[in-house]
Amino acid sequence: METVLPSLIDKYNRYLNYLRISITDRCNLRCLYCMPRDGLAKLRHEDILTYEEILRLATIAVNLGVNKIRLTGGEPLIRKGLFQLLPTLANLPGLKDISMTTNGIYLKENLDKIKAAGMKRINISLDTLHRERYRKITGYDGFEKVWDGIRSAEKLGLNPIKINMVVMQGINDDEIVDFARLSLDHPYHIRFIEYMPGGFADQGTQLHHVPNSAVKEQIIRLGKLVRVLNTEIDGPTDRFRLQGAPGEIGFISPLTHHFCQVCNRLRLTASGHLRPCLLSDREIDLKTPMRAGASDNDLAQIFLKAADNKPRAHGLVSEHCGSLSGQMSAIGG
Repeated sequence: METVLPSLIDKYNRYLNYLRISITDRCNLRCLYCMPRDGLAKLRHEDILTYEEILRLATIAVNLGVNKIRLTGGEPLIRKGLFQLLPTLANLPGLKDISMTTNGIYLKENLDKIKAAGMKRINISLDTLHRERYRKITGYDGFEKVWDGIRSAEKLGLNPIKINMVVMQGINDDEIVDFARLSLDHPYHIRFIEYMPGGFADQGTQLHHVPNSAVKEQIIRLGKLVRVLNTEIDGPTDRFRLQGAPGEIGFISPLTHHFCQVCNRLRLTASGHLRPCLLSDREIDLKTPMRAGASDNDLAQIFLKAADNKPRAHGLVSEHCGSLSGQMSAIGG
């Protein structure tokens, strides 16, 4: 491979060391804030990056300074052949951290393969602890499968297990304390995420965010929140621990305390485009030049161009980022 190049540092001096890779636009759920219940048009098989292409682009990104990769979807565990990709990806020289975000439906049956592939931690999207409410939010009666997967991952020794809860007013905000309490009994990292108005929401459902300041006010009823210092590879989570708890509490606040000034992410979509900002339709095509014979150096220059095009702030706080009309399930959230 040709020698490449400077690090991914944007015009605002942010070091972009984190790449989220959406490996599929398919998902087996229809969550209220992500996809209409009747689904969306799917990408053709030939329009989705192959595993060989994903590995090539990931290698180039790591050579440019990316040291953290997360696989997303859609739902990554529904794509066939994933466990042929994972071990090679996990062993890329220079990569310090690899993880996956999953809805957990197929987690339990794949845990041994996940661990064998070299993945030590996992993120699970879970917005309620009640079976019937889970069905209403996701369109599928699958809560028990997800919870069994979480408990099995804990027994297998995956650590940390991060549980992501998107807090929605009038939908699940009455469960905030119940989620936080999980960190007192288990070594889970519970992350409360402000709902972002963008992409596709289920028609007929009005969704409203709950500011994390209000979430925190509920949680402190359980005890004192002790700050946990972020590490080099941490994302924008504001980390805490309830005193004496084995787990953690985290707050991701893209609306009320946006973290654009320290955003270190690029996103590779399932269709092979680089998105410098989640909440923007601006993206740069990697797949077309790659399939037309571009060299690794050529592709590295596209990564550098994407870094240079990263906006100062997302569209919810700045007019310079544009709007989100793309398919969230193919972007990777």
